[in-house]
Amino acid sequence: MLETEAARRNDLSELSYEKPDPLFVASRWKDESVALICALFAYGNAGQIVKFLESLDFALLDASEEEISVSLQKHYYRFQKPEDVAALFIALKRLKEVESVEDLFYEGYRKEGNILDGLWHFIGTLRRVYPHTSYGYDFLTGKIPKNPASAGTYKRYMMYLRWMVRDDALDMGLWSKIKKRDLLMPLDTHTFTVAKKLKLLKRKSYDMKAVTELTEVFRRWDREDPVKYDFALYRIGQEKILSIH
Repeated sequence: MLETEAARRNDLSELSYEKPDPLFVASRWKDESVALICALFAYGNAGQIVKFLESLDFALLDASEEEISVSLQKHYYRFQKPEDVAALFIALKRLKEVESVEDLFYEGYRKEGNILDGLWHFIGTLRRVYPHTSYGYDFLTGKIPKNPASAGTYKRYMMYLRWMVRDDALDMGLWSKIKKRDLLMPLDTHTFTVAKKLKLLKRKSYDMKAVTELTEVFRRWDREDPVKYDFALYRIGQEKILSIH
């Protein structure tokens, strides 16, 4: 079923106002910084996510820091206050001036081909380049976990990496330095539930170990592209194709 769904969903018609997804906005820009903003705000109701993203002026990534703060002073989303939204734009603007997001991920990843090493290096750099902390901002950007073995799923970053590395009708494939076989499944509570319903996942805890376990299952199906099943799994849950209790 997942092979069929993955093939069927690999179509631009899957991204629309009727089927809202943050990739719907990100794919218009084909830009790694814009896509990261779209991914990090991708929590909550999909329609509300798209509405919020469409209210943002991504050209501000090339504006002055003062202009960013002034222009975004009325933009907030759930846990993020206007100063948190502005902080992300300013941090990414500063990063753009020194190194690409891809190169920062690659710097941590290249030693052992480990996506998580790349992610920790990126988050550490992002937090250093513009030190801002609040509940909303910490939730938005994430922190380097004290114990990676018991870390959360970092779902929004994993989804971002899928967009950047994979190249098909949906994912943008803007990066070339990271191999898609090393990607990890973007696991949220819904795909976690669907995966358990399909008996793909034995782990009862919703964490990074569950991400690794599910990714390994998919690697047995497709060694070179295990994450290609992510969007299908997500839509199966979202559209209630399975009765999940």
